[in-house]
Amino acid sequence: MPKYKDEPPAVRVYTVCDESKYLIVRNVPALGCGDELLKLFSTYGQVQECKPMDAEECEAFTDVYWIKFHQINNARFAKRKLDEYVFLGNRIQVSYAPQYETLSDTKEKLEGRRNEVQARLNSKRSKGNSGSASTPVPKDTFLHTSSLPQRKLGESQSVIPSGHTSLGTLVSSEKEYFPSDSMNKTVQLVREKLDKIQSSSVNREAGSSKRPRVDNRRRI
Repeated sequence: MPKYKDEPPAVRVYTVCDESKYLIVRNVPALGCGDELLKLFSTYGQVQECKPMDAEECEAFTDVYWIKFHQINNARFAKRKLDEYVFLGNRIQVSYAPQYETLSDTKEKLEGRRNEVQARLNSKRSKGNSGSASTPVPKDTFLHTSSLPQRKLGESQSVIPSGHTSLGTLVSSEKEYFPSDSMNKTVQLVREKLDKIQSSSVNREAGSSKRPRVDNRRRI
């Protein structure tokens, strides 16, 4: 059975204090391959220094290298990609080395992290405000509405019936609106039905206007 199925992978969380642009690379083959190692790490960003650490304890036939990146973002990316990377037959181990930071390095690191967090918060706030803001109504809409001719407004008011206007006034004209006889007959039928409806409504109103009789007879 493979080894990775026996042991669960270890998970470690790094804070801004643990991260650094200084890296220590262990388990590098002792073959004088510093240039090759520098070339490998330079693919992830600008490397300012890369030198072996002779005083550092290490296993037999291996070396330890000290690498300094120009920016902490490049060092973070290189560690994530090259940790446990197979280099010349050995699986190298990459770790942060914040103990080599100066006061200015630590200050620059913390300020950069604060700017990153502030930029993320501002972007989220701007997205939320843009989503909640209502779409403004263009001014052309009001100008177009106010520029309607008064004649058209008067015609529209005459077409719309009021609450007390009878239905018969809408079709009181005897003019033939259509050239065909069948359509004119249809209009005539509709008028007759409307007249019947109007007359029935008038009769109902007249019947309801009568006062009910008061029965004063004595009940036994």
